[in-house]
Amino acid sequence: MLALSARQQATLFELAEGHRDFTLDDLAPATTTPLLGVRHEGRNSLYAFTRFAKVFAVPDEPSLVRSERWGFNETSALVTTTVGPGYFVAVQQGPEVLVDYTRLPPKPLTGAPRPLPNSSRLSRFVYNQTKDVVRGVSTHVSIGRAWRGTRRLDNWFVLCRV
Repeated sequence: MLALSARQQATLFELAEGHRDFTLDDLAPATTTPLLGVRHEGRNSLYAFTRFAKVFAVPDEPSLVRSERWGFNETSALVTTTVGPGYFVAVQQGPEVLVDYTRLPPKPLTGAPRPLPNSSRLSRFVYNQTKDVVRGVSTHVSIGRAWRGTRRLDNWFVLCRV
């Protein structure tokens, strides 16, 4: 899955529509220790900095466990320092999950960098006003596409839960 090209990722995203229900528990099961990250290794369709991980965690507020997951992107030290960690809140959206960079978790995940607004640093060009739609491919593999506002971006990514 880490060898998929941009075109293959785009095709997989379309093929995954309606393939299986993909839930917040696929990202981080509700039984996971709150704020402890569940890592998903990823590859995106960009020309540079293609390897990354999305880390998802169950909130430590019991009322939110069923409705959202908190997370951030883990990248190289260079990207994290210049761009930022790209924090988000993931919510269920029908049979898919919406990763929403316009919302930030109220606190950091265990061992993670502190949350920064996605409008700060160079993050404003990467994560600011962005949302990802993520679809399930298999038990551990998912595929996503980025959106900014109502505009679909030609950016896809594939994830594998570790």
